[in-house]
Formats: sequence, C-alpha cells, structure tokens
Amino acid sequence: MRTRPAGTRAAVPAVVTDPRERRLIVWEVVAVFAVSLGMSGVRALVRFIGLVTAPEALNAQTSTVLGSYAPDRPWLDLALQLVSIASGLAPVLLVAYLLTRGGQSLRTLGVDGRRPGRDLLGGVGLAALIGGCGLVLYVSARTAGFNTNVAASTLPDVWWAVPISVLAAAENGVLEEVLVAGYLLHRLAQLGVRWLPALVVSAVLRGSYHLYQGLGGFVGNVAMGVVFGWVYQRWGRAMPLVVAHTLIDVAAFVGYALLVGRVSWLPA
Repeated sequence: MRTRPAGTRAAVPAVVTDPRERRLIVWEVVAVFAVSLGMSGVRALVRFIGLVTAPEALNAQTSTVLGSYAPDRPWLDLALQLVSIASGLAPVLLVAYLLTRGGQSLRTLGVDGRRPGRDLLGGVGLAALIGGCGLVLYVSARTAGFNTNVAASTLPDVWWAVPISVLAAAENGVLEEVLVAGYLLHRLAQLGVRWLPALVVSAVLRGSYHLYQGLGGFVGNVAMGVVFGWVYQRWGRAMPLVVAHTLIDVAAFVGYALLVGRVSWLPA
C-alpha cells in the first residue's frame, strides 16, 4: 500500500498491525490535537459563526493575529507574550515525549540539524511561493467580501516588538509544522492511511484553525496545507516547512507593522 506520492525519496513508516497499538495511536492523535490545534479549530469555527452572523459585513470586520495583552503596561505585555509563546510550544514537547516513548524522536519527523543548507534553501523557496500566492488570495478574498481585514500585528511601538514578532513567528512554524505536517502525517501513515486522504485531513485541519479570519483564511491555509503536506510526504522532513512558515510569519508580522497606514489594503 502506497502511503506517499510517487517519486518520493523519503522512507515510509511501517504500518502498525497490532489492534491494541493501533487503538493507542488513534487515541494519542485525538488527545494531542484536543489540547492543541484541533481545539483551536473548534474555537475558530465558533468565532467564524460569530463573524458571519454579525450585522457588519465580513470584510468590514478585523481579525488580529498577534496582539497586545497589556498595551499600557509594556513589561507586563512582554512577560505575557513570552508565556504565550512558551505555552504554544508545549504540544511540541508532548509530541517529542510520545515519540521517544515509542522508540522514535523528533528526528523521525525530520526535525533536526542534519541538513541545514537544504532545509534553509527549501524553506526560502516555499516561503516565496506560498507567501506571494497567499497575499494575492487574501486581497482577492477580502475584496470579494469573503474575508475579514487581517491585522497581522497590533503590538505597541516598543523595543521588543520585533524580537517578539520573530519569536511568535518561529513558535507558529514549529508548532504547526511539527504537529500538522510531521506528526499527524507520520501517525496516519503508521495507521495505513493512504497518502492522499492523509494529505486532505492534514490540510483541512490546518485550514480549520484559521477560520477566524474568514473563508479566505480557511481556503488559503488548506492550499498551503496541501503543498506543505505533499512536501513532507515527499521529503520526510519537517524542517524546511518550519523555516518557510517562520519566514512567512516574520514577513507578515514585521511587514504589517512597517506598512500599516502606508498602503490602502492593510487595515489600520
């Protein structure tokens, strides 16, 4: 049974056949996403329902990605930002622990420093592809009324705004690519799920927790999930995806802060 696209050079995980082990894997996956991005998807769905039932048009509302927790108290805000980033990485620590207990590790998902040059080059290429297409899709969806105005960053003008933006971008990259690309696709392959259905599950999950931005955010991130998931299935490495995702979010957070008020299509 093929579990990866044709032409791949990545090793295919062995399918687990023991019924008890298969049940444990299923419950493990459910538990991991119930305390992380799966629950974020449920929360985003509820927020989306609130958006479409509000009296204002969807493109007249604003969604904030990286916001301030205490705008008038910069040191408290900084502390809360750091706590938020640390808590966001906790599910990655959980996945690392679960893999280690099973005789594997994050290296099994290609999260390591074995190929820094290739990972960086692949990540930059993916970031350029997805970032450019994503910007066009966002502007089109917002203009058509299918998306909110997305305020990528509303951090105050303080010295730590850029470092926190970079750290938050890295957190998003590590969390999403380790869990949604690497871990989920690895576990689904172990369960014998064929590569295409597994890719669809991963991509739809990625889109679900971006629903709070509107339909454009959902569709754009499903498309991103298809590309990133296919790349993981082909290469068997999550590191290029982490690099790409981090670069995309750094450009979004820092670029928004630099351009807001200077270009008409960015909400102030």
